[in-house]
Amino acid sequence: MLNRVVLIGRLTRDPELRYTPAGVAVTQFTLAVDRPFTTGGQREADFIPVVTWRQLAETCANYLRKGRLAAVEGRIQVRNYDNNEGRWVYVTEVIADNVRFLESPNAGSGAGSAGSEGRGGSSGNGHPGSYGGNSQQDPFQDDGRPIDISDDDLPF
Repeated sequence: MLNRVVLIGRLTRDPELRYTPAGVAVTQFTLAVDRPFTTGGQREADFIPVVTWRQLAETCANYLRKGRLAAVEGRIQVRNYDNNEGRWVYVTEVIADNVRFLESPNAGSGAGSAGSEGRGGSSGNGHPGSYGGNSQQDPFQDDGRPIDISDDDLPF
């Protein structure tokens, strides 16, 4: 069986960061996702509640804001509870395990991502995205100039 969701939309408000009694971070926000069709020339949208946990929750709370474009990957969860009036309330939400920030708060600084999957590499030196060697040296310092490589250096 498969329960996988991928959404792209805009936040309807700033994320709400809370902590459980055990100290685990949880963030909730709503994503407005356009429908692929129009009704009477008007575009319609679905407003989908999203929940993130732990480090991803703190990252989303720090960097996402109302109106920002984001991609969310996760699963659908339906939960229920008994409200104050004694009625069962059903809540359907997306539990995100990866969120990509598709717009930057500053123009030109690029898009970012956050997720529990750890998509950036790490050499174990505490610097995400660094793949070993001297992290102070710019690996692209010779960018734009020809590289002298003999056929013997190529693995194919």
